[in-house]
Amino acid sequence: MEVTHTVDDVFGFSRDLPLNYVVRDDVDSKFIDSLSRNQHIVIYGSSKQGKTSLRKNCLEDGDYIVISCQNRWTLVELNSAILKRAGFKVELSQAKTVTGQSKVLVEVEAKGGIPLLAHAKGKAGYERVSGEEETKEFAPLEIDPADTNDIIEALQGIGFGKYIVLEDFHYLPDETQRDFSFSLKAFHEDSDFTFIVVGVWREENRLIAFNGDLTDRVLSVDVDTWKVDSLREVIKEGEALLNIEFDATFREKLLERSFESVHIVQEACRKTLRSEGVFQTQEHLRNVAVDRDALEVVSEVVAEHQGRYSGFLMNFADGFQQTELEMPKWVIYALLSCPVDKLEEGLRLRQIAKIIKTSHPRGNDLNNGNITQILNVAGSLQNKKNIRPLVIDYDGTNRNLHVVDKGFLIWLSSQSKDELLDELGLPKSYTDNEPEFWDATEAL
Repeated sequence: MEVTHTVDDVFGFSRDLPLNYVVRDDVDSKFIDSLSRNQHIVIYGSSKQGKTSLRKNCLEDGDYIVISCQNRWTLVELNSAILKRAGFKVELSQAKTVTGQSKVLVEVEAKGGIPLLAHAKGKAGYERVSGEEETKEFAPLEIDPADTNDIIEALQGIGFGKYIVLEDFHYLPDETQRDFSFSLKAFHEDSDFTFIVVGVWREENRLIAFNGDLTDRVLSVDVDTWKVDSLREVIKEGEALLNIEFDATFREKLLERSFESVHIVQEACRKTLRSEGVFQTQEHLRNVAVDRDALEVVSEVVAEHQGRYSGFLMNFADGFQQTELEMPKWVIYALLSCPVDKLEEGLRLRQIAKIIKTSHPRGNDLNNGNITQILNVAGSLQNKKNIRPLVIDYDGTNRNLHVVDKGFLIWLSSQSKDELLDELGLPKSYTDNEPEFWDATEAL
């Protein structure tokens, strides 16, 4: 009997690993190779491009624990979350650290007479009870949750041996990201624990930028390497599972219009099949999308996020608070002044600076520091405004502003630039009247 699959199990966004998952040698093989090298691993790329799926495909569920990072966590809260997921009960202590912060009590209860906590320094004792077996009861440990050494000691005490996955690392406050980057060095040198850090950004060495000591201690895997051939294979695998075949013209137009986004491809295929009444594996081979316009389908997929994209422009432009220079608004001005094909490659600081200084009412008084100040906190501003997933990210090392939500690029390509600028109270794009602008700035 042939197995029947639903459309949602194959195409579209799913909590589970998509059935049409395609292995890419430059991604999956690199990740698997990295796992054997006893170094921390960073999985990075644009939003919804397969970071979580990569982990689920290459690791068994029992191989790791997952901590979903929150946008208000301090290092103490992140470390506490790690201990909780590792099996500890964490409670606030009355004792204080040397810095005046509260210590915490961590405890793992014995199950079935098997001691789960065996502290090396003898802080945990045990007592014998009647019967053939010995049941050990351990006293809670009192630790400094900001001290990496204490976290290591606690995890080693229970013989913890799984990978520790930090999902959505980019949502953490910048200070917490920086603090944890310093912790990673201690985890590498003083333990065998391996962290897998998952983040939305386009900068290969983001953690190394926070802490240069992580050089050669962290390996990076870029999932944002989708090529047309791989995306075509995704569609082909889905066709086989559902016993359908997309019209060739539709398929190629979809691949051409997807901006190399696996999420757009998956959602467009799912929407098309459901609109044609295909909800599960077909009994007989069925041709689909014969009369469908791929560009129209992609637009429909992206249009579902129109409110979020419009909200991003307005909320980011408002900034953290009202300021005289209104730099967040002018960063959006530079973003909207850039042609979509150029924006896909990344917008360089010198290009942003020239656009803003030429059009800003106080352009002569501006320096690059005014601009980089807001670029460096672009992630924090989006977190504060609840813009999720992130739309843009600034690579401070290479001084590039990247769009990390490819749906935004597709949406932007169908919008009236002048209308968007006018809604924000901004002038028309300076670059529209300077067609040679991009060649000039790229040559600098």
